[in-house]
Amino acid sequence: MKKPKLKKFHIRLNLKSRHLLAIMTMFCLCCIVTTLASGVSTDSAQNVAGFFVVPFQKSISAISSVLDTLQDNFRDKQELLAENAELQAQVDSLTEQNNILIQDQLELERLQELYDLDEEYSDYPKVAASIISKDPGNWYSTFMINKGSSDGIRVDNNVIAGKGLVGIVTEVGSTWATVRAIIDDSSNVSAMTVSTSDNCVVTGDLELIDEGKLSFEQLYDQEDKVTTGERIVTSNISDKYVPGLFIGYVSEVSLDSNNMTKAGTIVTPVDFAHLKDVFVITVNKQDYVDGTAEESSEEDSSDSGETDITEEDSLEE
Repeated sequence: MKKPKLKKFHIRLNLKSRHLLAIMTMFCLCCIVTTLASGVSTDSAQNVAGFFVVPFQKSISAISSVLDTLQDNFRDKQELLAENAELQAQVDSLTEQNNILIQDQLELERLQELYDLDEEYSDYPKVAASIISKDPGNWYSTFMINKGSSDGIRVDNNVIAGKGLVGIVTEVGSTWATVRAIIDDSSNVSAMTVSTSDNCVVTGDLELIDEGKLSFEQLYDQEDKVTTGERIVTSNISDKYVPGLFIGYVSEVSLDSNNMTKAGTIVTPVDFAHLKDVFVITVNKQDYVDGTAEESSEEDSSDSGETDITEEDSLEE
């Protein structure tokens, strides 16, 4: 015989949250009523509650304090970052203003130097020019300026800057001119001492200029009057340079190999590594020899035609 099958009953509980809340509320009320009815002291319950709740509250308070501190620190950091950005902007602005002031100061000093040079050689007509290019290397041994024949500049015009002689014009175009400096190895300048008027020849030396010096030779000084510190200027017997242009100070002097003349070195007052602006004397030595210096100056200032003149060969260049 087959045994009867037993049906299985599954009870599914489907309680909603509000039902659960009602049940828990009823349970709590029952516990309270039971406690009151039994007369059990509430001290134990309070102790139990204090044992669990008070540390919890302290922890919550501590965490809240830490969070408040972190929030304050974050706020302070944000404020400091904002202040730092503002201060950095002020520093950048002040730095820019300082750079402008430094450039203005340098420009003022440069213009003052040119003004003093113009005053020192006020007898010579001059044209101010800026250097626009130079040969490769650290020194301005050969360079080009932005003035030319249309400004009255001619070949063999003398060029000055700083506090002394720079060089001579060797080639001229309508709006440009090429200058060979006295530091160039091929340069020779007829010069003389100021105190004794003894003549000598100043020669260029691109290796010696690293020390800020030029060399001189053929100084006839029989009485040994020329010493360190003697001023050297262009000679009145020079073929290419007008007289009296300052070249430098004697720094060393010794006998030549012939034991008759002397040689040595000269410290130049011109910074040949940082030339920027120059004065070009618009009359030549030959103009003074011919007695046409004043006429030549007037003609040069009104000349507007383009002239390309190559360098003339000369023992003194």
